[in-house]
Amino acid sequence: MRWQELDQQPCSLARSLAVIGDRWTLLVLRDCFLGVRRFEHFQSRLGVTRHVLSDRLRKLVENGVLKKTPYQERPRREEYRLTEQGLALHPVIVHLVQWGDRYLADGRGAPLIHEHRDCGERFQAQLTCTACGEAVGPRDLRVRQNPAFGDEALVEAGVDVEDVSR
Repeated sequence: MRWQELDQQPCSLARSLAVIGDRWTLLVLRDCFLGVRRFEHFQSRLGVTRHVLSDRLRKLVENGVLKKTPYQERPRREEYRLTEQGLALHPVIVHLVQWGDRYLADGRGAPLIHEHRDCGERFQAQLTCTACGEAVGPRDLRVRQNPAFGDEALVEAGVDVEDVSR
């Protein structure tokens, strides 16, 4: 599988990585969720080159994760805002941050503390079943093949069809 062909794979993770699977892209998204919107602010916070930042922002806009919104007319200036599709990445970013807080933090702990705005308590993200409300862990899921995807597409993507239902 080639990196440039990820978006063509019959795998939702591969297709997602084709859009957001880059360290600079994830840091841009982190900053978006922290309220950063303008190119110069992204650049000063991240220390990334203008070329790389322009490329990542363009890709996020083209894929519908961010949208450009004008904030000044003369000269025209635009800022980047999360779309509905971009906002849907919030759980992904929060889970990655909390994984880093747990396994990669130094002796001082998490650099940022996430609190639930309504109750003021520290927030710990978890997956829950939308039907019953129970917490869901890796051993609580069953993965089945979607009949709309034939075995050929999965085999081509390197998925062992026999292991899909285990």
